[in-house]
Amino acid sequence: MTFTQRVFSGIQPSGDLHLGNYLGAIRRFVPLQDTHETIYCVVDMHAITVWQEPNALRRATREVAAAFIAAGIDPKRSIIFNQSQVVQHAELAWVFNCIARMGWMARMTQFKDKAGKNSENVSLGLFAYPSLMAADILLYKGTHVPVGDDQKQHLELTRDIAAKFNNDYAAAIAEQGLGVDGEFFPITEPLIAGPATRIMSLRDGTKKMSKSDPSEQSRISLLDDADAIAKKIRKATTDPAELPLMVDGLKDRPEADNLVGIYAALSDKTKPEVLAEFGGQGWGRFKPALADLAVSVLAPMSEQMRRLLDDPETIDAVLRDGAARASVIAEQTMAEVRSIIGFIR
Repeated sequence: MTFTQRVFSGIQPSGDLHLGNYLGAIRRFVPLQDTHETIYCVVDMHAITVWQEPNALRRATREVAAAFIAAGIDPKRSIIFNQSQVVQHAELAWVFNCIARMGWMARMTQFKDKAGKNSENVSLGLFAYPSLMAADILLYKGTHVPVGDDQKQHLELTRDIAAKFNNDYAAAIAEQGLGVDGEFFPITEPLIAGPATRIMSLRDGTKKMSKSDPSEQSRISLLDDADAIAKKIRKATTDPAELPLMVDGLKDRPEADNLVGIYAALSDKTKPEVLAEFGGQGWGRFKPALADLAVSVLAPMSEQMRRLLDDPETIDAVLRDGAARASVIAEQTMAEVRSIIGFIR
C-alpha cells in the first residue's frame, strides 16, 4: 500500500501575475494533471500575513484562478479553490504550530528577508507562515510539490513536521490502523523545476522579475496584450555581444542568460538547443523571434484571463466547487488527526 500520488501547490494572490509566475509555476502545473491527482490552491490566507485591501484581495484571488484556467488547468480534472473556503487549513495549521519548534521557524530565510530589521513589528502570521504551508500540503497528504529555489526550505520544514507528527503519534497511528507503513503523513517530495524557472527582470538581469519593480517594462504581466508583450521584449536590456554558441558563454551575461532561458521555457527546449539555433547571431534576430514566441504563447492566455475576469460569477463558481471537493479530503484527514491526537468529538 502506498500514498495516493497527489500534487498540491498554491499561489498567493498578490496581484499582477507576471511571466515569472507563469514559467516558474503555473505552466508546470498543467502536465501534472496527466500523471497525478492535482490540487491547486489560491492561498488567500497566506496573503493576509501582511495587510490587504479587501476588494483588492478578492480581485487578486480571482486573477490567480483565471490564470490557472487560462493556462490549461481543467477544473474538472484538478481541484481549484481558494484556501479560506476550507476551514481545515487553519485547524491543521494550529496542530502543526504545536508540532513545529521555534528554532525551526526562526531559521526560515524568507521570514528574515521579509521582516528585515523590523521583525518585532511583523505579524505572528508571517512568522508562522511555513506551518500553514505545511498544513496546506499535508491536509491532502500531498506526495509531491512543484518547488522553486525560494520554497525549498519551506518544503524541508513540511517534511520535518510530517516526520515529527508520525514519530510523536506513532503508537496512536498504529493502534488505530491509520496511515501507510506506520506513517500518517507522507514525506513530501519536491518536483524540481526545469529551465528558466527563476525569471529575471527585463531591465536588470541580476534582479528577479517582480511586480514591486517601479518600471512596468521590467516584467510581462499575464494580462498584457500582444502589442505590450512584443514591445517589452524588444526593449529588454541586453549587452552588445552576439549570442554565444555554448551555454558556458552565458556566464557573467545575466540579461542574455535570462532571455535565452525565457525562450527555452516558452518553447519547451533547453538552453543548448536554443543556442544551437541562435548562437553567433545578434539581438536583431533573436529578440523578434522571442517576441513572436512570447506573443504566440501568452497572448491567447491573457485574452482568456480577461474574459474570465469580466465574469467573476463563473470564477467564483469554480472556486466554490473546488472548495467543496477539497473539503471532503480535508475533513477525512482532520477527522483522523483529531482521533490520533486525542480530541473528543
